[in-house]
Amino acid sequence: MNWQDHLLTTPAQIEALLGRLRRVAVLGMRSERLADRPAHYVPAALKDMGLKIVPVDLHEPALQTILGEPVYRRLADIPGDIDLVDVFRRPVDIPGHLDDILAKRPAAVWLQTGIRHDAVAERLAREGIDVVQDHCLMVEYRRWRAR
Repeated sequence: MNWQDHLLTTPAQIEALLGRLRRVAVLGMRSERLADRPAHYVPAALKDMGLKIVPVDLHEPALQTILGEPVYRRLADIPGDIDLVDVFRRPVDIPGHLDDILAKRPAAVWLQTGIRHDAVAERLAREGIDVVQDHCLMVEYRRWRAR
């Protein structure tokens, strides 16, 4: 397979990925204290739709749980496999998470609406990890479920 095949851009490619999701780590997830932020309400909605959410909080070091789930500080510390890492980080911050993402080896990485980093996306794709950029996982998953 060509590495560029891991850069998912078409509706068919994205739908195929959505159909494989069960367990999603949310990098940069926010706590209930910030429930009005997309980094909280998007994963909350995904959990309500049946996905297992694994919070990776980078902002509140004392936080133990979000949405009733244990909080991790690094992806590599999460036990078990991850189908997807949903990224809520500014594009400038994403390269700083590349080693952690590669250490965890998720099947896919999803950069939320407004988030693109072509160099990181290429590196992940070259490692065999599927990548979606600049799409809202909540919107796409809700649309996929409704079909």
